[in-house]
Formats: sequence, C-alpha cells, structure tokens
Amino acid sequence: MRPDGDEPEPDDYGLPRVDVVVPDDARALERDMLAYRREERRRRRRQRIRRAARPLTRFGVAIPIIVGALLIALLSGALMTAFGPKPAPRPTIAQLAPRPSASPGEVGGLLPDGSVDLAVGERTPTALRDLRPGVIGIVPPGYECEGVIAELAGRTHENVLNFWLVADPRPAGDEQGMPLKELKACAGTAHYGKPLVLEDREGVLAEAYVPRGGTAGTAGTAGTAGTAVTAVTAVFVRPDGVVGEVVPGPRAGPELTEKVRALRSG
Repeated sequence: MRPDGDEPEPDDYGLPRVDVVVPDDARALERDMLAYRREERRRRRRQRIRRAARPLTRFGVAIPIIVGALLIALLSGALMTAFGPKPAPRPTIAQLAPRPSASPGEVGGLLPDGSVDLAVGERTPTALRDLRPGVIGIVPPGYECEGVIAELAGRTHENVLNFWLVADPRPAGDEQGMPLKELKACAGTAHYGKPLVLEDREGVLAEAYVPRGGTAGTAGTAGTAGTAVTAVTAVFVRPDGVVGEVVPGPRAGPELTEKVRALRSG
C-alpha cells in the first residue's frame, strides 16, 4: 500500500507495487542482520542434530529403544558386579583323620556314623562325617533362641567355616524337640553369616554329645553329669573330621572367638 493508504496501481506484470525504503545508514539494518544470523545458527544446529540422529532414526523408533535397553542392561550389570553380594568362600576340607585318638562320637574322635538332612530348600541327605570343618549347634527342647547363635554364625563366617544348627529330637519332660520351622527362624536371627539347618530325626548327634536325662557335660567332655541342658551345645569339628571340643552353653566373647579361630588352623 502507498503511504496515503490508497491501493497501489498494478504494474505491467499484474503485481502490486511495493514501496521499498533504503536507509541512508547501514547501521539501521543491524537488528535485522542479528536476527538473520540467529536464524541461520538455529538452522545449522538443526541440520547437525538431524545428521547425528540419522543412523538411529533410519529404522524408526525401534533402534533408540533397543540402544536404551542395552545401556540400562550394561549399567545394571556393572552396578551388580560392583555392589552385589560376593560368593562366599568355601571352607577347606581335609581328608578324614586315619587314626583318631578316640572312638567316633567322642572328643578326639570322628563324628558318628549316620546321616542327617540338610534342610535348605529340598531336604538333602548328608553324611555326618561330611560336616566339617565348623561348629554344630545342638538345640535342646524348649530352647529360646539366644544371641550366641548370631555370634557363632558371625565368627564362623569370618573364619571361612560352617555353622550348622540341629534340634535335639528327644523330649525332655513336657518339652518336645524344636520344630524345623522354629529352628529356621532361630537361624534367621543371624545377620552376619548364615547357619545351615539340619534335621536329625534319629537324634544321632544329640545322643553322642548331649547326655540323656537333661544334663550336660563340662566343656570338652560329652556325657558327664553337670548343669541342666537349657542352652545350645557347640560341637567344634576340625577340617580332618575330628571333634576337637564340645562346649555346652557357649557364651559370646574372646574365648569363643579363639575356639572358632583355632578350627581354621586345625
């Protein structure tokens, strides 16, 4: 349109006339030049992004999803490797002592003949003489789980030994042997180290190391009359299968730690 508001007359080509104003000073075009350069930078930036993403977008959205899933899997694997649980080292098992100084079932001798069931998932029959090296905790009827269970679990774990828990199935007065479910709950009180739960239906271990009649022997002696059995009895088994000591009612402390540590050296 013309400055006076009238419609311009068309030229010979049928197009309206356009008033073009040419400034006297080129500095008046500076704002337009800055806007033009910004638009050019945006255009070049968009082109670079499209070129970089072209291999990923060639097949649609499938490739970006697959790449993202692979990155997540790699990151998860790295985190699990760095912070996940480490496999527990296995205790060193030696050959059974050929000529122990005592008969089986006594201190200085091998564990008795027979087998028990390892109650981890499905029951697994296990020979008694394969329970080495480590500590066997024999739980009496009516036993109320004590902190010494967690203590033994922790001390055996840090010394790369086993710790088994087994209930004495023989009744004592009105008390019956601890059910397997309660024995597993007692084992679950250990926060460092994991006791392995055994089921000894015949009571072979209790018969050998916890005397019948509700009495327990003194430390290192099985079958001698003493105090009433109200606590766990700990049987210390060396790597060669020899029972080094039987401790009724063990108590947490440096002495117990030293007894466990001595098993590792055999």
